[in-house]
Amino acid sequence: MQRVVVLFGEAEKGQCKKPYILRELPQLMDALGNPPPESEGLFFAIQALLYEREIIYFRVQEEGFSKVDYFCGLKYLKNKDKIKQVHAVCMPGVGDREILDATQPVCEIHKSHLITTQKDLYDYLTH
Repeated sequence: MQRVVVLFGEAEKGQCKKPYILRELPQLMDALGNPPPESEGLFFAIQALLYEREIIYFRVQEEGFSKVDYFCGLKYLKNKDKIKQVHAVCMPGVGDREILDATQPVCEIHKSHLITTQKDLYDYLTH
């Protein structure tokens, strides 16, 4: 069984609020292009693909701030008819309590892990 990682992040191409299912690096480049400056989402996506994980990538307008984009993706993930299993949800650049708290039901439904950065965890814990 393929391990599935969901990522939220910026990208130069692609539609916001649309899930991109990716299995190979060329697919990633064709669908999403290059990462904008200071963006971490595509970096994590490349790492996951190199570890042979399947990616579901949700492009957001601005990492950590485009709440509507995050909430739309999380709503999609709550539907077990569309997404059978998620092993991890990765939200680099997100320290916003409201967004991270909204991730908890998705992680509970899929019995998955939340991946964030040390800086974002610090922001979450101190605000």
